[in-house]
Amino acid sequence: MALKYSISFATLLALLPLATAQSGAWGQCGGDGWTGPTTCIAGYTCTYSNPWYSQCLPGTASATVSTTTSAPTSTATSSAGLAVVAKAAGKLYFGSATDNPELSDAPYVAILSDTKEFNQITPGNSMKWDATEPSRGTFRFANGDAIVDLAKNNGQLLRGHTCVWHSQLPSWVTNGGFNNATLQSIIQTHCSTVVDHYKGQIWDVVNEPFNEDGTWRTSVFYNTIGPEYVAVALRAARAADPNAKLYVNDYNIDGTGAKSTAMVNLVKSLQAQGAPIDGVGIQGHLIVGQVPTTIQANIEQFAALGVEVAITELDIRMTLPVTDALLQQQKRDYQTVIAACNAVPKCVGVTIWDYTDKYSWVPSVFNGQGAALPWDANFNKKPAYDGIVAGFA
Repeated sequence: MALKYSISFATLLALLPLATAQSGAWGQCGGDGWTGPTTCIAGYTCTYSNPWYSQCLPGTASATVSTTTSAPTSTATSSAGLAVVAKAAGKLYFGSATDNPELSDAPYVAILSDTKEFNQITPGNSMKWDATEPSRGTFRFANGDAIVDLAKNNGQLLRGHTCVWHSQLPSWVTNGGFNNATLQSIIQTHCSTVVDHYKGQIWDVVNEPFNEDGTWRTSVFYNTIGPEYVAVALRAARAADPNAKLYVNDYNIDGTGAKSTAMVNLVKSLQAQGAPIDGVGIQGHLIVGQVPTTIQANIEQFAALGVEVAITELDIRMTLPVTDALLQQQKRDYQTVIAACNAVPKCVGVTIWDYTDKYSWVPSVFNGQGAALPWDANFNKKPAYDGIVAGFA
């Protein structure tokens, strides 16, 4: 996930200003390493999301919250169905991320399960390393299975996320002091076990391998193994499931630049090694009014390598309060991103990073920002919805 951002999601969390009293609406209120407030303002309950993150959510299912101090009137006019228009444009899917705590919200699940809107789902956290192998050799899949079962019941595609990432690692991996050969074996065991359990999926096998300047991100994997850890993970995933689509995924590779060039070079290197690589995932955590002008050219340079491209975690945040002018700019920005994907045949699909502002990660990480998604916190479609439809036209 990203800032037009130059540091990792986990680091951003660590840099958040810490309140001395209670967390506000949608704010963080708990998680591994969290030293801020653990209670919420009136009307909100500290709700567990995963071991590293709890959030202040409305205390009752009927509670709502406004993310604006004004009263914007702009709403979507289309009811075409985002998956419907994506497929009509020749794309495989239009999808949404989700997470296990949200599955208790019946109105939320009803929209998520509407295959006219979404024919693909990504589990936000329940397939990451800390969730699936909390201790060495001990695997747990219950939370991931719950989302897989939902997708299967709905007839939706599923994107596995993610085998190898520098963040959300259990301490036994980061602090184990393993040598090169042992850590390679650990990666092979982890990736093969998880991918085998969730066969037949699309996979973000390696997540966020690069720094902003295109150098390799320091992590336990890179520091111990070097760049070869990416090929190790991909080969293990391919051996576990020959039919899976295998991606490397990163943020701030939306437009051309040093980081996207590093991804191009990585794909070329993997291909030269004979390592399996099917696609590049462009996360797409963007800012209203700041969508890169080179986004289509960037997608084209990845496609020219012969791999698929997907926009995997799209949201476009704004500085609050919400205004009609910002909503209209956000609509244009969503249209720009979708149109860029639409123009490139090898851009196969788009996933938004959850579909409603009610469950967006943005407000708790970017102080004073939010309203990043096509549905507001009360499940009303925003103008961004129309922008997506127009982008696929």
